[in-house]
Parts: sequence; C-alpha cells; structure tokens
Amino acid sequence: MLEELFSLIKEQGTDTVITNPVVPNDQNNAVIADATHSVASELQGVLAGGGLQNVLSLFSNGGNNTGGSSLLNNPIVSNIISNFTNKLTANHGIAPDQASGIANNLIPGVLSNLINKTNDPNNGSFDIASVIGSLTGGASESASDSLNIVSLISKFTDGSLDANNDGHVGLDDIISKVSGGAKQQQDQNGGSGLMDAIKRFI
Repeated sequence: MLEELFSLIKEQGTDTVITNPVVPNDQNNAVIADATHSVASELQGVLAGGGLQNVLSLFSNGGNNTGGSSLLNNPIVSNIISNFTNKLTANHGIAPDQASGIANNLIPGVLSNLINKTNDPNNGSFDIASVIGSLTGGASESASDSLNIVSLISKFTDGSLDANNDGHVGLDDIISKVSGGAKQQQDQNGGSGLMDAIKRFI
C-alpha cells in the first residue's frame, strides 16, 4: 500500500509540489516521501491507539465526499496536515505560511482520492483491508473482501479471536488485535520502519 500511496501523492502533487517554485526540484521526491509518511504514520498511530473505528469511519463516511474540503473537520486529517506542515518547515526550509498552504492543498485531495479508491469495487489498487494490513503487519486479501468485517478480523488473528481473554469475541477484540499489530510495526527499527520503506520508492 505504501508504494501505491507514494505514487498517488506524487500524481496529486504535480501542481502543489512538483511544479511549485517554493519547493526546490531536487527535494520533490523527499517532499512526496514526507507527505506519504505523514499520512501513513498518522493512520498507524490512530490504529495503535485503539482507533480502528475512527479510521473505518474516515474511510466509510469520507467516501461520500467528492472533494477534500469537508475532510478538514476530521481530526485525523487535521493532524496529518499539521504533521506534514512541520516536516516541510523543518526538513525543507519552507516558510510556515507557504508550508501550510502546500499541506492544506495537497493532503485533503489525496485523502479524498484515496478514500474514493478504497470504496470503488472496480479499483484494485486500494482497499481498506490492505491499507490497515500494511500498517499493522496483517496480510491483505482481495478488494471484494475489504469491507467484510469477518474478513477483516481474520487478517489480524491466528485463530484466537478472544484477544483480551474475556470469554467473548467482539469489536474490542478486533481493536485489540489491530492496535497490537500497529504498535509492533511502529516499534520496528526504532520507529523508522515506515520512512525506511517509503524511501525505497524515491
């Protein structure tokens, strides 16, 4: 999923990044990588914090939006924009107001496009299971199974569905499995695993 996300952001960022005189040409790919990392790391962080329902809600409710403007009210999206703005300033020396403009132009459109693709049964490049799976170490299956919660459960379990050992299998067990997987992925390579993976696409 990360490579597809990187490609999507690069495609969406033609005007915002690639041809933008504010962004030095030799930093274009690094900026795209930082945008990719901002999206992936925030989603991973939400999942690690037990926010599976928030992510699923973003991708289900957000799929009804044709544009990115209404996404600005979502705290996940706001955090991604803030994170990317800080990266533009700290890593690329872009002035805060210009960095904010780039982030606010790029991120909502990218997420809107990503959400629409995951909700399109005819689009095999993204599905919600592969998005979550790539951030939690879970395997993904076909797009046709992506919104099947039973299928989603199977990606993060090894036959033991009662993750918290309370004698019942429920949404809390699914959240626990996803959260644990996301935390494990965050801890890999001292927390640099996502960016190391993204840099391979540059």
